[in-house]
This record gives sequence, C-alpha cells and structure tokens, in this order.
Amino acid sequence: MIRFPKGFCVLFFVCLLVPVMTGCHYRGDAVPPNPDEKVAFDRIAVIPFQQILPDEPAGGVVRCPLCGVNFAATKSAGTPEKVLERFFTEQIRKTHPKLTLLEGEKVDGIFRRVSASSLKTPLKDVLCEVGRELEVQGVVVGHLYRFRERKGVAYTVEQPASVAFDLHLVRVSDGTIVWRAQFDKTQGSLMEDLLQIAAFLRQKGRWVTAAELAEEGMEEVLQTFPVLP
Repeated sequence: MIRFPKGFCVLFFVCLLVPVMTGCHYRGDAVPPNPDEKVAFDRIAVIPFQQILPDEPAGGVVRCPLCGVNFAATKSAGTPEKVLERFFTEQIRKTHPKLTLLEGEKVDGIFRRVSASSLKTPLKDVLCEVGRELEVQGVVVGHLYRFRERKGVAYTVEQPASVAFDLHLVRVSDGTIVWRAQFDKTQGSLMEDLLQIAAFLRQKGRWVTAAELAEEGMEEVLQTFPVLP
C-alpha cells in the first residue's frame, strides 16, 4: 500500500478543486502595446502618482481620469501613492537600466503649472504638454484607488489587505495610450480563493501588508511593460 505525505495529499486535493472553483478576490491585467505600433522610447517622464478619492468617506466607486475604468475606492491614510510610485521606479530601473527616467520635483512642478493653467483641458493633453516641455517620448501616469491595510498580524487577521491601482504609458507625439495595466486585489485565504495557490505559497501562507501586496502587484503588471531600447 502506497502512503503519500500528508502535505502531498492536501495539495493534490486542492489541485482537483481548482478547475471547478472561481476566485473573486483578484482582478489584474495589462494591455501590451499594439504589435503594429512601434514603441521606441528612450526617455520617459513619471508624473507623480495620485490617489483618487471617493466622494463618501466610507468609500465608493470612482472612474480612472484617463481611461474611465471603474474601481472600488477608499480613502487611505498618509501618502501610499508615493510608496506605489517608488515601487514603479525601482522596478523599471531594474528591468530597463538603459531607459532615462525623469521624475521628482522638476516633473511635479511642470505638471502642476500646466494643470493649473489648463483646468478645462483633457488630462491626456496636459500629459502631452508636460512631456513636450521635458523633451520625452512617453509619460507614465499612475492612479491609486485603494490601499487598505490589514487588520491583524501575519497569521491571523480581522480584515485582509486590499490594493487597487492602474498605470498608463502615453505617447507624447499624439496622446495615444500605448500601454496600460491595472491591479485590483484583496488577499483571500487559500480556501476562499483556490486559484491563487501560487500567491499563497509565495506569501508563505501568511497575511501580507498593503505595501507587500502593492509591490507584488507592481512586479506582476510590469511584466508586459514595453521593452524599450
């Protein structure tokens, strides 16, 4: 009689259930550039990431100011949008070391000035104007909709972490969105969401913080970021 390790039996049981279960805690996708369009940028600017707030303090549905996609949003304490922006720049510099990345106070100052003088101008046009002033080919803009911290500790929580954000890469010459990505996830237990086995194992079966979830999401969506010269 063949005896299998207890852990093997649990994993085998989970794998059998995966085809008949659907997850409801995760939405994440990225739209790669159109293969017919050549994306050949060597200089891009990063507009300071912004937190998009709902009208109600308890939260609500908001729309992406650039593409109109809806997200469930909640107000977050502090400045988590800066944390998300740091994850983006660190990851891009690691994966695209030859790309010139403009960010910081200079970009922020130009964006604020152009936005203030063009209150009725569509955001896409504002981004293109900022890009022209900075002499870049592309502009990245990121919006944070939810950065809800877990309530509890690593192995027991009352409320899991939840993060939602999107990213857009806009071509300055004509305002085309050549790449976009979105991440919307609330961590669930393995039994709640069997489709997330890989994430469960990667997180070592623990409840992650909002920052850890956001960093994981950033690494995931940037896998399809255009490979620039």
